[in-house]
Formats: sequence, C-alpha cells, structure tokens
Amino acid sequence: MLHPDNGSPPKSAGLALEKISFAYPNGPQLAFDLKVEAGDIVSVMGPSGSGKSTLLNLVAGFEQPLSGKILVDGKDVTGLPPHQRGVSMIFQENNLFPHLTVEQNVGLGRSPSLKLSPKDRKAVASAIERTGLRGKADRLPSALSGGERQRAALARVLVQQNPILMLDEPLASLGPALKDEMLDLIKELHQSQGMTILMVTHDPQDALRLARTLVFLEKGHIVATGTTQELLREGAPSALTDYLGGRGV
Repeated sequence: MLHPDNGSPPKSAGLALEKISFAYPNGPQLAFDLKVEAGDIVSVMGPSGSGKSTLLNLVAGFEQPLSGKILVDGKDVTGLPPHQRGVSMIFQENNLFPHLTVEQNVGLGRSPSLKLSPKDRKAVASAIERTGLRGKADRLPSALSGGERQRAALARVLVQQNPILMLDEPLASLGPALKDEMLDLIKELHQSQGMTILMVTHDPQDALRLARTLVFLEKGHIVATGTTQELLREGAPSALTDYLGGRGV
C-alpha cells in the first residue's frame, strides 16, 4: 500500500494523469491530462457522457488506459490493481452489502474476510462515531436512511486510510438538507484527515461550497481547469457557460 497502516491519518498524495487515452468498444476516444495537488479538493463537472466517471474509474484501477501513466504521490500505479493504489471510492449507490450490518460493512474496509484485530475494531468503531452513526452499528442498510447509508460508505473508506478519496455523484439522490449535512461532513473529514478529494457533481453550488479546484470535461476531454470561484463566477469558458445554461452561479 502507499501508506503505513498505523492508525494515524493518511498523508496527502498528489495525483497526475499523463497523456491518458481510453476508449470503450465502438466508443469515442477519451484523453486526459491532469495534475492534482496533494490535499486539494477537486470538483469534476461536465455533461452526461463527458467522461467524468471514466476518469475516476481509471484512477481507481477499474478501467485500464490504452496509453499514458497514472501517478499517485509520484509513483506510477498504472499497472497496479485497485487495492494497491492508495485510492478509495464512493459511488452514488454506496455499494453496501444488504445482508451485513453497518459495523460489518465498515469492517470490510479493513479486512475483506472480516477477520478484524482489536486495532481494526477500534478503527471501525471510531469511523462509525465520526460519521454520526453512533448506536446504529448493528443495523442493516435497509434500516438506514439514504444519508445514513452514505455515511456508512464514508466510514468504510475512512478505515482504509488511503490518501486519495474519490466520490462519484454521492449526493445526487439526497434531498437538500441531507446533502448539506454530507457536504459539511466531507469538509470536516478533509480538514482532519487531509486526504486529496475528487468529487463528481452536476451541481455548481456543491462545487462552490466544497471544492477549491474545478475540472470541466466535455466529450471525453478536459476543457477547463482552475479555481472554482474563477470558473463559476468570474470567467467561465464558453463550454462551461453553455453547460450552466448561459449564466453564472
């Protein structure tokens, strides 16, 4: 792994995609060049089908590029399996196992076999506490609200202690109040853990609230990168203006 498993918060790690090319069968060619500073929070935006989820899947190792390199903390991880990249990922569907309790689902982040040491159990309990799920460790996902299920998914990645966290539209199915709670929680955890975060979102208000940097994709290419404030409020390129409906935020 790219971090010591010693119970301390993970150090931040920078991320780079260098001349990455990718294509699905019978699909268009995608190309990404991107550098993310360690500890940054990056919002990834773009129309549906622009390549946002593909970009995250390439970094996570769920897809393999045709060419180019992916670097985490300066190390080439392009050929490594997902569990060796130092990257955690949360999907919109949260991917909890319905037959396992919250505690067990979170425990999978430490051991796929759920053979947990006392140290592991302490880390699981701490993550459940920190994500606001005290008293719900024994509940099944079906007994949780949508926001609580996303909290459990976040607790699971916390115990992995990876330096990079990626979120693929994790708030899309939540109402305004729950979305605000989750944004606050992600910001709080970033402040305490210091991980580098990439979050796919369609909501410019989410980007403004959470992210320092914005990356905008169109047709499988990164067409704009800059600070969120600059791109959304001070001088959006035409592609982003069109995406926002011809108006700023």
